[in-house]
This record gives sequence, structure tokens and C-alpha cells, in this order.
Amino acid sequence: MDERKVEVLKEDLPLLKKIRTLREVFWINSKYSKFNDVANTFGVDVDDVSDAENRLKRFASYIEKAFPETKNSKGIIESPLVQIPNMKSRMERDLEGKIYGNMLLKCDNALPIAGSIKARGGIYEVLKHAETLAIENKMLSQEDDYSIIDSDKFREFFSQYTVQVGSTGNLGLSIGIMSAKLGFKVKVHMSADAKQWKKDLLRSKGVDVVEYSSDYSKAVEEGRKLSDKDPNSYFIDDENSKDLFLGYAVAGRRVKKQLEDMSIAVDQNHPLFVYLPCGVGGGPGGVAFGLKLVYGDNVHCFFAEPTHSPAMLLGLMTELHSKISVQDFGIDNVTEADGLAVGRPSSFVGKIMDKVLSGEYTISDNQLYRLLAAMIEEEKIYLEPSALAGVMGPMLLSKEENGIKYLEKQGLIDKEDNIHHICWATGGSLVPENIMDGYYKKGKLLNKRRAK
Repeated sequence: MDERKVEVLKEDLPLLKKIRTLREVFWINSKYSKFNDVANTFGVDVDDVSDAENRLKRFASYIEKAFPETKNSKGIIESPLVQIPNMKSRMERDLEGKIYGNMLLKCDNALPIAGSIKARGGIYEVLKHAETLAIENKMLSQEDDYSIIDSDKFREFFSQYTVQVGSTGNLGLSIGIMSAKLGFKVKVHMSADAKQWKKDLLRSKGVDVVEYSSDYSKAVEEGRKLSDKDPNSYFIDDENSKDLFLGYAVAGRRVKKQLEDMSIAVDQNHPLFVYLPCGVGGGPGGVAFGLKLVYGDNVHCFFAEPTHSPAMLLGLMTELHSKISVQDFGIDNVTEADGLAVGRPSSFVGKIMDKVLSGEYTISDNQLYRLLAAMIEEEKIYLEPSALAGVMGPMLLSKEENGIKYLEKQGLIDKEDNIHHICWATGGSLVPENIMDGYYKKGKLLNKRRAK
């Protein structure tokens, strides 16, 4: 980006100074609007989400057969929603603040097959691509029992085709594992920030992992170029994919059912606040959109990004979306939260979220590790660092001046004790035990130092 343009932005947006110096910030979106006022402006709607949900139902018999770990859920890929009262108390004590209402964790770390939120969008797009190919080649109809796809006949058919994706890690895992299981040739283009164990796991599934010394954006760019040269190759574009987005959006209706089963009401007097870790934006954007379709103005969605990778925040603040990167502001995009290590946000998602997202905040790597250790000690839940980003949200809402102002503006200042917070835990169950142990020790040490 032109340096003069950067200087103008720095003048116009005082919060940029804090962001550029890697301090944690809590930003409220001044463009946030009533959902019904903007619902027709997105290019995706409730019918699209219903179509995605029905497609996942059609594939359920295949998934149950191909992945026995989904037997209990009859092939539906979904995660638990659990209360975390001990974590709430621990945060109030450690951070010397009060969290309003009730705190829950959406455990996408426990999603079957891929162990992260990426199982939603990534697996969905692969399945849609497989269905399209099979129907076009008269091998399948929507009335069939899709368990027939788990056969040598289909694997041989899909082996003619390649699926490719650029990833920092978890999207690559979900797409790689599902594509390989179906029989596709798979190439996952991975950035320098991707963890070695994720690369090793993919290779063990027969996936071709292509490594890059630069960041996520370069891996995507090179992967797309390579895919474009092969007419039988399909590139999954996390930055611009409508299908990925819709795969995530299905989560909205499922959360509604889970909350109803827990006798938790969501209405004007019982608001729902949801905090979503954000990388390029497809996962949190899709989930937030799905929730807004279900709950409208009674749900308030916030994204969380590392202080070293505030890509979506910069895109929304400046209204430049993918035309801007963190590097334009001298931010290095180097973070332990590898799943969120994205320098340039999705323009597609940013423009949808522009008037739907309540706000954003950033969080330091050290804080992620502190929360990780606390979550293990208090709730016996094991998450990777990036998955803790959403856990800080409930405290910031009550502790930050901007959070209080938001509650006042939304007419919730006398309803704060009725708030239900959902922190979206995006991944962690596939992390090898020795690596998780290292995460825990680091977080424990940081907590000990803070206590002194």
C-alpha cells in the first residue's frame, strides 16, 4: 500500500497507534446495524443455509460409514456446548473483574474428523464438490443412500481429480483428511507458521504438503496458480468461498437447538454474546451470519485476533478489507496462534460483516497461553492457543469502557446479568500430547509470574 495512504489512515484512526504498537484493543463497530435493515444485502440468505444443511444431511450416512467416530451422532458433524463456571470464576479472580451473566464454551475442538471449526466449512465444501462431480457424471442422485460413496468405485472415480487449498493448518487438516478419504488427490499449500505436527498428520493421510517460507497469503497465491493450470483441479479459496461460508453458517441453527435443550432463552431480555477467533474470516463470519439469521438483534458477535495478526480488524476499521495487510502497518503477522496468523483478511467476509459484527478485540500470545493453562486446570478442557482467543471476550465486555458503552447503546445495561456468553473454542483435540504439555507448561509459568 502507498505510504502516504497509510499515513492518512494513521491520522484519521487514532486506535491504529495502539494496534501498530501491538497493544490489546477493544473496538466497537460504529456501522453496526439492525439485522433486518441489512439482511438483503449479503449475497447469501436463509435458503442458501438451508441448502447447505440439507446437503450435510444427505452425506450423513456416508460420514457415519467412513468415519466410525461419528456413529453416535449418525454422521452429523457437531460439537458440544458446555457451561464453564469454574473458568469464569478463575478469570474474575486472575483478571480482577466481573463477568456478567453465564459463560459457555462451544467445543469445536471436539468436532469429529478434523478437531477444529474448519471441519464445518472445509468438509462441507469438499462434500459439495464431490456431490457435484458424482451427479454430473451420473454416478449419484440426491435420492440415493450416500453411504455408497464409501466404495472403491467412487474412490477410483474421485482419484482423477485434485483438491488444493492454502492453509496455516486447521483448514488444511479438514480438507486434506476428507478429500483423501473420498479418494481425491490432495495438495495442501502451507505457510511457515503452520505447525510441523499438522504437516506430519496430513502426510500420514496421503496428502501432498507443499511448504512455503512466507506467510498464509503466499501459500494461497501459489496454490491457486498451480491449481489453475490443471483442469481437473479444484482450489478451495478460504478468502472468497461462499461454500465454505455456508458450511460454517449451518452452526447457527444447531446452537439454537443446543441452547433450547439447556433451557437457555435468547430474546430481548436475555441477550446472547458470541466471541469467535478470527483468521482470514470465513469460519467466524459464517458462524456469526448463521447466528444472526436465527437470533437477529438478540445475538451480538465479536471477533478476536492476535495482536500480531489483526487483519480483519484493520480491514473493517479502514473499510479497505483485502486491499490492506497488517504488514502495511509494520506488524509482523508472527503469532503462536497459528490458525489466526493471517496478514490479509477476506474481502467477501469483511463486506458481509461490515454492518453485522458488533466489534473486535485483540489478544496477546501470552494471554492465550495463560487462558489455555487455566482452562485445563479449571475445566479439564485442552485447547490449542488460537482457540482461547474467544474466551477473553466476556471479561472485556464488562471491563473495557467500550464494552460498557456498547451495552448502554444496545439498551442492555440493566440486563447484563441475563447475558449468556458463548466462547467459540476453535481447535485442539488433534494436538499431540507432548506439544499440548508444552503449551500447558508455558501457560502455567506465565500465570505463576503474573501472580507474583
